[in-house]
Amino acid sequence: MMNVVALAGKLSRPAAERLLPSGDRLVNLEVTVAGPAGHESVPVVWMDPPASALTLDSDQDVVVVGRVRRRFFRTVNGTGSRTEVVADTVVAGLKGKRVDAAVEKARQRLAATLT
Repeated sequence: MMNVVALAGKLSRPAAERLLPSGDRLVNLEVTVAGPAGHESVPVVWMDPPASALTLDSDQDVVVVGRVRRRFFRTVNGTGSRTEVVADTVVAGLKGKRVDAAVEKARQRLAATLT
């Protein structure tokens, strides 16, 4: 089995950086995509992104290639969960060659698991 997702949409808000207790950096993104019932918002996390990730801003077109993850955590009311996309690649501005390269890399990962 392979877990691969590709999203094309607009950022709903500016990129937000978090520093984890482990010292790792991550950037949270919220990507709005067209869905069957209108627009849907998809949470995205990008681990150890380049410094340029912080320049991503609201209403910017992006393509995200990564995997879907559901994580569980404790809350005051019990256990909570969140489904999100963990980004391998985020391409800003729908740059043709970079988008093609990111999608091709995902296609190759899928093809490798199907053979």
